Amino acid sequence: MPALISWTKTSAIRIGWLLMMGVLLVFGLRKITFAPDLKSALRWMDLSFTADQIRQMEGEAQRQKARLQSAREKSVDLLRPQTLVFRPWHDSVPSAIPDGFKWQPVQALKRPLVESDLEWLSVADLAAFLKGRLISSEALTRLALARLGRFDARLHCVVTRLDERALASARKADEEIRAGKWRGPLHGIPYGVKDILDVRGYPSTWGVALRSNTIATENATVVRRLDDAGAVLVAKLSLGELAMGDIWFGGKTRNPWSTNEGSSGSSAGSAASVAAGLLPFAIGSETLGSIVSPSTVCGVTGLRPTFGRIPRTGAMMLCPSLDKLGILARSAEDCALVFQVIRGPDGQDPSTVGAGFEWDNRTGISKLKIGILLEDLQKDLAGRSNHLSTINWMKATGANLTEVRLPNYPPEGLTLILMAEASASFEAWVRDGRTESLVQQDKESWPNQFRVARLIPAVDYLEANRGRGELAEAMERLLINYDAVLAPAWVGQTLLFSNFSGHPCVVFPNGPKKGSEPATVCLIGRWFGESSLLHIVRTYQSETRWHLSRPPGFE
Repeated sequence: MPALISWTKTSAIRIGWLLMMGVLLVFGLRKITFAPDLKSALRWMDLSFTADQIRQMEGEAQRQKARLQSAREKSVDLLRPQTLVFRPWHDSVPSAIPDGFKWQPVQALKRPLVESDLEWLSVADLAAFLKGRLISSEALTRLALARLGRFDARLHCVVTRLDERALASARKADEEIRAGKWRGPLHGIPYGVKDILDVRGYPSTWGVALRSNTIATENATVVRRLDDAGAVLVAKLSLGELAMGDIWFGGKTRNPWSTNEGSSGSSAGSAASVAAGLLPFAIGSETLGSIVSPSTVCGVTGLRPTFGRIPRTGAMMLCPSLDKLGILARSAEDCALVFQVIRGPDGQDPSTVGAGFEWDNRTGISKLKIGILLEDLQKDLAGRSNHLSTINWMKATGANLTEVRLPNYPPEGLTLILMAEASASFEAWVRDGRTESLVQQDKESWPNQFRVARLIPAVDYLEANRGRGELAEAMERLLINYDAVLAPAWVGQTLLFSNFSGHPCVVFPNGPKKGSEPATVCLIGRWFGESSLLHIVRTYQSETRWHLSRPPGFE
């Protein structure tokens, strides 16, 4: 299944009604007046009741159907927070995470400013040049807008340009920096957001043409926090329709390393724009691979934080217990600088958790404990030699390495959760025919998946969540013993399990990039363990240059 992402919130009772009666509704809207209809539905669910029991159910099933029809008459805002919140950790876990952000811009001032390299500089380097008034935010912003205009016809990564807003923000940043009012490392830095995030006065399309005139009235929390940090939003970036894949109403977002192929998704434009040197960083989101997958395909560094780390207020929601906002950038250090700004509760998204985050300018991983999913790493034929080189680097750097295995858990029930929640989010779209306007209409695409998911009973959805809690606890018991666990981004169950358990992941380049061939690996860590993951990757990137690779044709 293509990489997924994002979702919407519905009340707990509404979800229960919609899913519990889904099988009955397969028989249409006609009145249920005889037992064979119920018997057939129950047989489909592998349930066997006596004739007397079925006759007893018939009247109540008819009343239940009337309740469902009444419930559907009330429209629910797709941005409204969910009342059921996924929170598998004990309250003591986030409160025990230390805090301390001590970063200072020192590295960039040691290197000369080369105009032709501006589009490829890291956030960290750009921050130092901006603070030192060696470059201006307006110049950087105009460069980003020019490159978006020049290369978007090849990449199809931009949904909406925000030129007027961006230039006004850049000029304000320059005025403040000249006056000695430096807001921090993102002050004056251009960036883009996946077009599931609201920006006041601009459309939020969610990758769907019928939302092209849906204008946001407020900024998403993440956009507001980046505004407050002085960052300069220049564009809303493409995503696959309703956060699936890389195909949207504007076409197929392309991979800068192989423009005849897709970028993967659904944070398609976020990955492509960073990989092509159009923007220093972008905000993406993930439900099941939508940061990790395009980062892998396009060769950028991606941070998918712990579930609940970043508020989703003002974002399209696909699956409320799975959706995570995150960052795609050139380096782990850049991800850390952005993460520091956008993390933490906002009082509106009930899933968001307050926990510390440590960061400073140090590198080194001597004596850190790192688990190695060696079996999966060796199975990843496309990246095996790169992975073994990464392991050898860790050994040489002094890390304490141990081979580990993921918990043994059947994955089938997990996808039931995703499909049930996604279907509940867009149930109204199925009923009123809006899904028929989507570009993608094959059996693996959302319209059909939404229809099929209506056959998932609420009882099975809740039971699957019970099992998910067991998996989450098993994953934490493994991960708590290590500063990080090294794994392939795609091969094995790491991507599936860590998304459903809510654990963080950093994917990063670890070898030479050749066309669309993946050349990345990932680290996963314990809940709220982003600091350790990013620190290890930053150390690796300080001694290698894979993350600095540039796709040909985008100079």
